[in-house]
Amino acid sequence: MWLDGKIPESRIAYQELVRDFPDSEDTGLGLIRLSRLVDPKEAVGLLDRVISTFPNHAAEALLDKSKLLDQLGSAQSASDTRKLLLTKYNNSDKAGELRWTISQQFAKGGDVNSAWQWARELTTHNPDSELAPEAAFWVGKWAKQIGREADAKTAFEYTILHYPESYFAWRSAVFLGWPVGDFTTVRDLSPNLVRPPQRPEPPAGSPALKELYQLGQDRDAWTLWQIEFTNRVEPTISEQFTDGLMRLGVGDNLDGLWMIGSLRQREKPDERTQYLALRQQPTYWQALYPFPYLETIVKWSQQRKLNPGLVTALIRQESRFMPKIKSAVGATGLMQVMPETGSWIAEQINLKKYSLEDVNDNVKLGTWYLDHTHDEYKNNSLLAVASYNAGPNAVGDWLKRFSFNDPDDFVNKIPFPETQGYVKSVLENYWNYLRIYNPEVSQLMTQNYEAAHKKAPK
Repeated sequence: MWLDGKIPESRIAYQELVRDFPDSEDTGLGLIRLSRLVDPKEAVGLLDRVISTFPNHAAEALLDKSKLLDQLGSAQSASDTRKLLLTKYNNSDKAGELRWTISQQFAKGGDVNSAWQWARELTTHNPDSELAPEAAFWVGKWAKQIGREADAKTAFEYTILHYPESYFAWRSAVFLGWPVGDFTTVRDLSPNLVRPPQRPEPPAGSPALKELYQLGQDRDAWTLWQIEFTNRVEPTISEQFTDGLMRLGVGDNLDGLWMIGSLRQREKPDERTQYLALRQQPTYWQALYPFPYLETIVKWSQQRKLNPGLVTALIRQESRFMPKIKSAVGATGLMQVMPETGSWIAEQINLKKYSLEDVNDNVKLGTWYLDHTHDEYKNNSLLAVASYNAGPNAVGDWLKRFSFNDPDDFVNKIPFPETQGYVKSVLENYWNYLRIYNPEVSQLMTQNYEAAHKKAPK
């Protein structure tokens, strides 16, 4: 009801939850939700009930309460509430969220040293927070700004070591001088991407299934897997990963990548342990970042003088390599070309006949447009990729509104959440293709890992 905009009905439903199930763990979360739908003074009382009765939700309640007290003009009480959050629930995600908010406030006010210190606190006490990769990178960047070069290098290496698949690992690699390309140089690179010589053995299934898959007999493997895969409602980690591999083999890339990527959501301790072990295997990452249609992508990337790794990364984000997929607004195919955009491009290149669902035609048109957006922004891939998603008018407006002195800061100011996430996701994809398949970057990753473990206390 709340998501559907039915606020009065939503409020009543939460009140019924609280009344009928006063001791349920869900009621703690319900009280927090209800506090956001009532008068601030009443909300403080609801949050106090959460803090005293539901310890699993207390950190979130404390953070919400501190914000409400600020609104009510109770600055000292708000400060005391934040101190309680940072002491009693020091390692919680909400404590990490508070640290990041404070860090950003200091940075915005020009106090980079304090921003750096608060971001360091986050990486120390909340390393599993969703904000930790970004904070770890900014620890390095802010350290660099205040002349702490050794600390900056350590922070960038830490980011790559602990959050290797993240967008911020790529940004850290840029500052370490690795050959990964920056915003203005990615386009012109042509990295060597080496695929493994043979397929991995699926961790689940019969010997016959594993042999069929490794021999590339994908349709036969898929047919056999439909018989063997009986545990579909609650698959094991190995079964779900194998199902993802089988789907990728027959071109069901959307669901295949979802099956593999959603393994990170497993929370049961034994499943979490199995997932974390799987993440250590190259086969997991190779499956998560596959190379369908590589010859076509390379052909048109070279023709447009575009980095084929960047094009592959963009296609992965746009369509998950599904050639006939359509968005709600009509964007079609691998590079999600809008029909009117495709028609305009076809006029520019004198292409009389084409189909946006055809792999070759779609990549031909999409790479032309990506080349065009790069030309518009002097080969700055940040702006080119943003324009590919949001359009040139939006990007032009942002450039007028926001300073572009610091591109990392500019990314965070992009006011369209979809486009901000899109830019980071495309360049994160690009980084992952590099670290997985480029021998030079892969070797640097290994050296970074080995150096960190030599420094670690025995």
